[in-house]
Amino acid sequence: MTISFPLTLPTVTGISSIDLRAINVVSISESPFTLKQQVVAHTGQRWEAEVTIPPIKREQAEVWVSFLVSLQGVRGTFLLGDPANATPRGSASSAPGTPLVNGASQTGDSLTIDGCPASATGYLKAGDYIQLGGGSTATLHKVLQDVNTNGSGQATIDLWPYIRNAPSDNSTVVVSNAVGVFRLGSNETNWTIRDAAIYGITFPAIEAIV
Repeated sequence: MTISFPLTLPTVTGISSIDLRAINVVSISESPFTLKQQVVAHTGQRWEAEVTIPPIKREQAEVWVSFLVSLQGVRGTFLLGDPANATPRGSASSAPGTPLVNGASQTGDSLTIDGCPASATGYLKAGDYIQLGGGSTATLHKVLQDVNTNGSGQATIDLWPYIRNAPSDNSTVVVSNAVGVFRLGSNETNWTIRDAAIYGITFPAIEAIV
């Protein structure tokens, strides 16, 4: 059977730790005489991660090893989110409504949505995640400020990273179990086998941007 990307993470174990990094492309120049600085923020932004699996025996470890090797280095992609924050802290956790993109051609660092419960204070909280798109187009975004909805169930979300490709009007906004598309950070896949056949697996990941 042909392997189809993006893959989903194995479920035989959880993740013991994940080091998430928000990378911004910002240049700065400084005068050697006045020390005045000029800062230019470019549009490049992406997620990077270091994922560690808990120590496991061979039966479970080989599922993870096969998953990683199947990616063929940086060629393949997989879906990854923040496992500790899959559920929003805001009221969207229990009353999400049907959040949708409100208007086409939205790019940049904010998104207008509708279809949420009306007049919801703290619908999303700063630090929550949303997902735009799905499958190979899924992108993971962090909410930067608390989000309240108006009387019509509309809201504007300040988010990171930038929306690169405008989602279509009325496309779904995922507020729980949000994920994005990642690829391995290296063409090398390695794992450690310790005494008593205990496996140690850690792998780097970067957001897949096309």
